Amino acid sequence: MVKTDLLFTASLTSIFIITVLSFFLLRVKTEHPISNRLFAAFLVLSGIDISLNPGYVLEISLTARIFLTSLFFLQLPVFYLYVLSVCYYDFKLKPRHLIHILPFLTANVIFLPRFYLVDMPSKIIFLQNIKSMPEVRINHILMQLQILCYLVAVFVILRKAKKIYLENFAGTSFKSLRWLYEFTIALSVFYFIALLKNVFKFTDYPGISEMLKIGLLLFELLIVGWYLFKALNNPGLFRHLDSKLKLVKDIALEEQNSREQPAGAAEDHAEVARLKQYMVEKKPFLNPSLTIQDLSDGMEVPTRELSLLINHKLAQHFFDFINSYRIESAMEILDDAAKSKITILEILYSVGFNSKSSFNTAFKKHTGITPTEYRKKPESQPGEKSHTSFVS
Repeated sequence: MVKTDLLFTASLTSIFIITVLSFFLLRVKTEHPISNRLFAAFLVLSGIDISLNPGYVLEISLTARIFLTSLFFLQLPVFYLYVLSVCYYDFKLKPRHLIHILPFLTANVIFLPRFYLVDMPSKIIFLQNIKSMPEVRINHILMQLQILCYLVAVFVILRKAKKIYLENFAGTSFKSLRWLYEFTIALSVFYFIALLKNVFKFTDYPGISEMLKIGLLLFELLIVGWYLFKALNNPGLFRHLDSKLKLVKDIALEEQNSREQPAGAAEDHAEVARLKQYMVEKKPFLNPSLTIQDLSDGMEVPTRELSLLINHKLAQHFFDFINSYRIESAMEILDDAAKSKITILEILYSVGFNSKSSFNTAFKKHTGITPTEYRKKPESQPGEKSHTSFVS
């Protein structure tokens, strides 16, 4: 009785949070509503899955129960599309995306001959022997394969998006990608536990399966609550990329395979010198949301060429390249005794950073110590606290 009450309470709480959050996502005004709609769909599908726990929440016919259970095959495809929509601002749902419903259709077709198309007594017999039915085993195998494929695909997308971000943007926040990584890892753990639950379900240890089911419900409640917390505290969490942006390694390969002659060492040196002169004179790095497109417009150099110059020929991500100038500028302020009253917070904003954590991380990466430690270093003579130049 206690276990049943716990499961019912956890299920009902999760469904309530999912309903509220889904309604919020569908109603809130945003520049990219498709992301909210896709995540709301993912939450609704998760809520349906929770409500189908036998005897807990939803009482429906046997046919409807099996059909709604098969909606699980739509959860990860919807989440995969959601990740695409978050990473790329120009994402649109297209007819080709209908391919993602094939596992769902396959799962239902498998049940047609011996469940959907038979009379009620035959359906009852089928469910009474469900553990030994080949259709159920096939669907479980299909389910695990789908989980593996989609989670790997999501991690690949996030890895590529991070690289593109580093090569094209100098904003100092990776909150969106970091959150998506964390959320995907949490889902991976959730589905791994679900896999164990299903394995024990078909063994002589069904009690372990029931215990894991309780853990899954509580874990799902935790995940949903965590997302709600993130959504309410970070309304502007996501920064989108242009899906047409390519990785520099792909651009370099295209250049290598083109008929154009590669630039000589002297020309490369001149381009680098011009870039560094522009950075010192115009200080574009002071713009906290600087992109490679902004720098390209300012220098009147094609974005493709500038990207190759920084990310490939200088062997440095655009993100790190810009931050090196910001750190150098910050070090000059920290070295100036006349500016000792300026706080670390004021310095980081003045040189183009927009958060203390990202400034500290970048500063320590370039110098090996924090800004506060750098400022406290003893100075026996003016200028003795020299810096390693990252921009020469």
